[in-house]
Amino acid sequence: MTHSHDPAPPAGVDTTVAHSARVWNYWLGGKDHYPVDRELGEQILSTYPNIAVDARAGRGFLSRGITLLARDEGIRQFLDIGTGLPTHENTHEVAQAAAPESRVVYVDNDPMVLAHARALLVSSEEGATQFVDTDLRDTDRVLEAAGELLDFDRPVALSVVGTLGHIPDLGEALDTMNRYKEALAPGSFVLLGDHVMPDDPGAATALDQWNEGAALAYRSHTPEEFASYFDGLELLEPGIVPVTLWRTGEQPSLGALPDIAMRGAVARKP
Repeated sequence: MTHSHDPAPPAGVDTTVAHSARVWNYWLGGKDHYPVDRELGEQILSTYPNIAVDARAGRGFLSRGITLLARDEGIRQFLDIGTGLPTHENTHEVAQAAAPESRVVYVDNDPMVLAHARALLVSSEEGATQFVDTDLRDTDRVLEAAGELLDFDRPVALSVVGTLGHIPDLGEALDTMNRYKEALAPGSFVLLGDHVMPDDPGAATALDQWNEGAALAYRSHTPEEFASYFDGLELLEPGIVPVTLWRTGEQPSLGALPDIAMRGAVARKP
């Protein structure tokens, strides 16, 4: 993919080192990335081509999960952590397509995500959206700001896709997730998707390349580590699976690839 020119970056955006949201946007076929992001993205693609499948499959999983929760479970409040750059089928668009009155709070601390989100994440007239600019580990700040729009005494859907691996210590990641789970009312849902190392040596090499070249390192999970995020919750069928297999229904499948790294599940808080 060639780019004859790139727009000037928003204030505070560092284009000298690759950033997660921009590389992910490149793999998704977006346009909000810079040469350093494309270079790392291509390097990883050459080592582990299924990363592009992971990116698209993760987005599809999020869309299917949000649709299910809004349409079938009656959820009208959504907290999307680690938003990334706006693309097609953003959480508020999916939720409000099923239930126009849905209220959605996005959380991210990437300045480029912030600049684009304020311009592009426009709510339906019946619903509402809000953006919180902070680190997901600052749970008090996130919950306080999100509480301006969401009522945490009522069920909320919490979604975190492709983000928990950026917390370098598993114990800290689990503690962060537990604090969010504790804040949710009974009947709330948790939608999680993240990297579980597949049986593909290219995936391990690609992860090393990422951690050498990106601004924010990433930590893969074992299956047991990823499952531990759901402790105390009731998993919906089909449980924790490659996201290409999660309730695809009649939609075209990206393929049941044995080495796809993205795992996902949706669970209910009893």
